[in-house]
Amino acid sequence: MPLKEVRAKIEKIDAQMLNLIEQRTALAKDVLDAKKAEGKPINDVDQNHVVLSRVANSATERGLDGDAVKRIFEILIQMNIERQHELSGEGNLP
Repeated sequence: MPLKEVRAKIEKIDAQMLNLIEQRTALAKDVLDAKKAEGKPINDVDQNHVVLSRVANSATERGLDGDAVKRIFEILIQMNIERQHELSGEGNLP
């Protein structure tokens, strides 16, 4: 397969990944509302560990670098935490 075709496939996957990140971040309001209702802090350290462990294990099972995937999800979690702070009036995001 020519490089141009491979890169086109990667570009489509990148767009899908961005859509999923957007969907994940859009759930910040629902997560914030549920946390408020349950009296949980915005940064739920225990849940963060659950998510990071789950994705690292799943990545390893799929033959991916679990530590690298964990770092990606640390960024996604931080994005969601920042969005929740913004939605609660505590942040400075647009």
